Amino acid sequence: MNYIDKFLEEAHKIIDSIDKSAVNKMIELLNNLRNNSGRLFILGVGGGAGHASHAVNDFRKICGIEAYTPTDNVSELTARVNDDGWETAYVNWLKISNLNKNDMIFVFSVGGGNAEKNISLNIVKSLQLAKEVGVKICGVVGRDGGYTAQVADACVIIPSFNSVTVTPQTEGFQAVVWHLIVSHPKLQKFEMKWESVK
Repeated sequence: MNYIDKFLEEAHKIIDSIDKSAVNKMIELLNNLRNNSGRLFILGVGGGAGHASHAVNDFRKICGIEAYTPTDNVSELTARVNDDGWETAYVNWLKISNLNKNDMIFVFSVGGGNAEKNISLNIVKSLQLAKEVGVKICGVVGRDGGYTAQVADACVIIPSFNSVTVTPQTEGFQAVVWHLIVSHPKLQKFEMKWESVK
């Protein structure tokens, strides 16, 4: 029970510490993206890849935003990893998608990517391309936010209160933050199923 109590106490602290102004900035940027018919490209690795797929569904179905993630096409992803390498798999996918200044990249990552430590270089290279093209960047990340936090236009860093639970808390709250965003009155365009059932 002690672990459960501690985990949930940390969750309370995280909720109280989330930067609401960063969340609000993301909502404004996403609203502008939709108004300008831009596309949303969501990037994640591991749990973040699972989040990316789920979030693509939510942004499309609930908000009416055209959204994609490279991890939804396993054939292309594995071909790129096999033929070109993991580091360039996402950035080359973005190039073929004709990433342009009207688009946005949204990152789900525990560390946010770090070139010096050779971590999540596929995300780092994608964000470097985004900066070159002039694409808006958002992210929900943990630890110190890594490269994502350095270059993002809006970034929520999930604070760490226990070094043992950085990943589960970060990934859990990534889902909380994006569900908050897609259900926000400024972005929600279509009614959700269970909210419509009387």
